[in-house]
This record gives sequence, C-alpha cells and structure tokens, in this order.
Amino acid sequence: MPIHPQLLEILVCPETKEPVSPASAQVLEDINAAVERGTLNNRGGESVRDRVEEGLLRADGEVFYPVRQGIPIMLIDESIDLKQL
Repeated sequence: MPIHPQLLEILVCPETKEPVSPASAQVLEDINAAVERGTLNNRGGESVRDRVEEGLLRADGEVFYPVRQGIPIMLIDESIDLKQL
C-alpha cells in the first residue's frame, strides 16, 4: 500500500530532518539481495531478515527507512545505512 502523498510531504528523517522520498526499485532490489545473502544489518545492529517491499530514502541517499504494511518505520535504529551495500 503506497504512502499517502500528504503524509509523505511531512515526513523527514528523525536524525537529520532531511526530506524522504519513496525508494526506487533498484534500491529495493539491492537491499533484498543483501537480505538474501544474510549480510544486511539495521543501524541498531540487528540482522535484517525480512524482504522489503517499500521504503523511504533520505534525501542524501545514504539511509533507508522501511515501510511495513503501509506504515513508515521512522526509527533510527530500524533504518538501514546504504553504505553497507
């Protein structure tokens, strides 16, 4: 379920306050490849084991926030540092 456009307008990264936007299909593919390899950790240090279908990318392109069942998970520890890809 896509994020409502009005919600997307007000969401920002909780760490830097940069805007976020929907992640591209390529970013999702890269994340899911790392999940399948078992090499992906969130910023809280936990292994990411579940595939992602949707997410938000911070404006600088370095951090990904997963969206689960249409709900953006805007927690720093749940976010994924894309430098590890």
